[in-house]
Amino acid sequence: MRAYRMTGPGRAALVSVPDAEPGPGEVRLDVLAAGICHSDLNVLDHGVGAGWPLPMTLGHEICGRVAALGAGVEGLEIGSQVLVHAPLGCGRCDRCVQGRTNYCDERDRLSLAGVGLGVDGGMADAVVVSPERLVPADGLDPVAAATLTDAGLTSFHAIEGCAADLADPGSVAVVIGVGGLGHLAIGLLHALRPARVVAVETREAARQLARDCGADVAVAPDEAAAAVAAVAERGADVVLDFAGAQTSIDLAASLLRTAGVLVLVGSGGGVLRVAKPGVLRTGFRLQLPFWGSRTELAAVVDLARQGSLAPHTTVFPLADADRAFDEVRGGRLTGRAVLVPD
Repeated sequence: MRAYRMTGPGRAALVSVPDAEPGPGEVRLDVLAAGICHSDLNVLDHGVGAGWPLPMTLGHEICGRVAALGAGVEGLEIGSQVLVHAPLGCGRCDRCVQGRTNYCDERDRLSLAGVGLGVDGGMADAVVVSPERLVPADGLDPVAAATLTDAGLTSFHAIEGCAADLADPGSVAVVIGVGGLGHLAIGLLHALRPARVVAVETREAARQLARDCGADVAVAPDEAAAAVAAVAERGADVVLDFAGAQTSIDLAASLLRTAGVLVLVGSGGGVLRVAKPGVLRTGFRLQLPFWGSRTELAAVVDLARQGSLAPHTTVFPLADADRAFDEVRGGRLTGRAVLVPD
């Protein structure tokens, strides 16, 4: 079978590897679609996970079809469509038992982060995973469904963490960065919360995508302060920063109202200086969400079934993985890039 494998820092290639075969307690999925995330670029280009064993098949956003069951696996039907909940945990702590492997108590000591992030992932014709990672997804478009496993899940988890702050119809949420995650966050806010949504993006195409997803206002960064003041002079209740760059963090902090919440999702290398007294508003709160639980992924799937999520995707055949990564790296796409085995 074919797999898109990272072979060294900044190097990846589509290669032929032995067919994936499930061992005892494992499941083989024929991959239907695998999303490309900026986390993949951080791994490939910027040294994240430098100690992980190589070569490694990339891809942690996976939609697949159950193709073979290892010994002892029950309760799954061959041919059923599923999603993979990719975060790894120790499997023993209370959080792992609850399906919250994204917040495993041992996460900081684990040598691997997830399927496709230290363990062979889904940018391949097939992948082998443990059955407890699977969430049913029959009936969903596989391309859209793949994006739910990180872009949708992480956005949902980030919004749920500040749900009380967005319960008032007069509340205001700002979304900075309308990419793979940001555009789904806007859709989720529009579907689940009464808050008004202000989207902030440098690219006009992405600003239009934000409007299409339900943003009340979509502006460039230099217009953000005026746009927020126009809908709520007091400032934003919540700012979700999906970029995490220095400029976006500085902007996010400046847009918050007193006792507002900054939800830092992106990993763009920015730094927030916290001091008292300082520039941050009284009562300021910071949240650092990471991925989401398996239960939350099931909830995201339900929302997709109800039509509350409409991922915007650009599809590439697996054979064009190099080109797809270049397009994402160059910021030339809106929404999410997805690889489909051809």
